[in-house]
Amino acid sequence: MSNLARQPKRAPEQQQQVEKRVAPVTRRAQITLGEKIIASLFALFVLIMAVKIVSTEAAIYNTNRSIEDTKTAIQNKNKVTDDLKMQVSELSRYDRIYEKAKKLGLKLDENNVKVVENK
Repeated sequence: MSNLARQPKRAPEQQQQVEKRVAPVTRRAQITLGEKIIASLFALFVLIMAVKIVSTEAAIYNTNRSIEDTKTAIQNKNKVTDDLKMQVSELSRYDRIYEKAKKLGLKLDENNVKVVENK
């Protein structure tokens, strides 16, 4: 029975195979403190830049809106000015002025007429 208690010696290749079958220890990669600080600084930078972009776009929108309001006001003033110029040209017709002068009792004296030109 002495043979049964003995274990046969294995060749070195067999021992290596047995060692290879053991599951390798997996290590979880840990984030270091420096990496956490860098990541938080990057996130803070991205947040600040996003707020800056949004506020700049809001300022641009307000400026464009005020420009458009000014253009609209200018167009309205130009329309009023054109209407007034048309009224002046209608009211300054020679026939109308002559009729008003006749009603007021004025007489046309050709020796006393002065011509005034509008520019």
